[in-house]
Amino acid sequence: MGKIIVSEFVSLDGVMEAPGGEPGFRHGGWVMKYPDQAWLGYKLAEVRAHGALLIGRRTYESFAAAWPSRTGEFADKMNSMPKFVASTTLKKASWNNTTIINGDVAEAAARLKKEFAGDILVAGSRTLVNTLRSSGLVDEYRLLVFPVILGSGKRLFEEYPEAAALKLVEARKLGADTALLTYRPNN
Repeated sequence: MGKIIVSEFVSLDGVMEAPGGEPGFRHGGWVMKYPDQAWLGYKLAEVRAHGALLIGRRTYESFAAAWPSRTGEFADKMNSMPKFVASTTLKKASWNNTTIINGDVAEAAARLKKEFAGDILVAGSRTLVNTLRSSGLVDEYRLLVFPVILGSGKRLFEEYPEAAALKLVEARKLGADTALLTYRPNN
């Protein structure tokens, strides 16, 4: 049985929007101001270690526009791994090895956890992350916290009526100024 691992780039104030420079966002590309082989190497090892990618439509469209034309080990893994995209509007997936989930996302994610022996990586996909969190399906959060306060933009977590307790399982510095914080639900 696989686990669902949420891995996100976040600013110190919790913004996760447009870290790679997606157009149309006030602070797009903020991660690229902190290039460091330590966190880049971590992301490569992370993608190597996962059996599938589970993402939302917006993240899918961004990734599908970028990764198929790229080469190298990271791109090869992203392009070849099974991908599942949660969407109520996407009708056709052009990126190879992609399956569209257009029904009950929580039910489909629970089924994927049972079917996959390897872990399932969730990147970006704020709406999907919040659906998975509220359904109790996230096994681990890996937050790469960058040394920037953006002051605006979409934050990773929506407001919830109930607090969600987590336990810190790892905290380490990646490169000059980036922190990796790994949490698991405290249940």
